[in-house]
Amino acid sequence: MARIAGIELPAEKKIEISLTYIKGIGRNLARKLLVEADITGVTKTKDLTEAQIGKIREAIEKGGHRVEGELAAQIAMNIKRLKEIGSYRGLRHERGLPVRGQRTRTNARTRRGRRRATVAGTSRAAIAAKETEKT
Repeated sequence: MARIAGIELPAEKKIEISLTYIKGIGRNLARKLLVEADITGVTKTKDLTEAQIGKIREAIEKGGHRVEGELAAQIAMNIKRLKEIGSYRGLRHERGLPVRGQRTRTNARTRRGRRRATVAGTSRAAIAAKETEKT
């Protein structure tokens, strides 16, 4: 099994698709890397030689592409910078709300989390009313 950038690539898939399992590499970049490494995209991952895998690794490094941990660290630093300077986008990240102008009145469930049903009789006023009833 081929291991590139700390990721085990699936053996039964075409190398063009397998490379997309690496964070930071999409279909277009995978095609460019394969052209640079002189490998056809229809080759299965299991059929690659060590030399070909080395050429792909080299192409990623030579191209200066950030992948996996380095990419995640850069994204985290960018978000941290936005928070520190107090930008609007930074505040949205801090509050866990959509950052790119989407509506939040409805349809923001992926950022805001699961909808919680309100339970009757749990407000402060309702609890105070119950307490006065008991006495």
